[in-house]
Amino acid sequence: MNSFLDIVNQRSSCRSYRHDPVPPDMIEKIIEAARLAPSACNRQPWRFAVVTDPALRAKLAGDGILPGIGMDWIKDAPVILVLGIKKSFVTHQVAPAISGVDYPLLDLGIAGEHAVLQATELGLGTCWIGWIRQEPIRKTVDWPADIAPQAMITIGWPAEPPAQKTARLPACETTKWCN
Repeated sequence: MNSFLDIVNQRSSCRSYRHDPVPPDMIEKIIEAARLAPSACNRQPWRFAVVTDPALRAKLAGDGILPGIGMDWIKDAPVILVLGIKKSFVTHQVAPAISGVDYPLLDLGIAGEHAVLQATELGLGTCWIGWIRQEPIRKTVDWPADIAPQAMITIGWPAEPPAQKTARLPACETTKWCN
C-alpha cells in the first residue's frame, strides 16, 4: 500500500493517453473520492459530468478550450471529468463579498484534487484543464444555467511513463513558521 505522500509524489500531468477505456467502477471511485471532500458550510457546490463519448470529448477539446494553447490531445483521454459549481446565495455570494474568499472555488479545488489523487492511486493519469470556455462546455454536458463549469480533468491510462516532474520550490521558500 502506498503512503499518501507516495501517491502525491506519483501524480503528474498526463497529456498522452492510451485509448483503453477506464472501467466504470474506477470512475465511480474517483467520483466518490471527490464527493467526500469538505466544503464551506457543507454546501457541496460541486457538480461533475463524466464524459466518455468520443464525439462529446472531441467537442469539449475543440469548443470548450480557449484559443491560443493547442490542447488537441484532450480528446484522446478516455474520460473527461467536467467540474462545475452550483452556487448558493449566502455561502457563495454573501460570504465571499464579506470575506473576499471565493469559497466555491476552494471547495471545487479540494474535490478535484481528491479525484486526481484517487485516479493516481488507481494507476491512471490525469491533467487539470483550466483554460476553458464555460458556455460551450455547459451546453455540451447539458447543464442548467445555474451550474458554472470551472475546469476539466482528463483521465485515462498513460501512453508513456510520466515525464520527470518539474522542480518544486523547497519548503523553506514557501513556508513561514510562526512559533
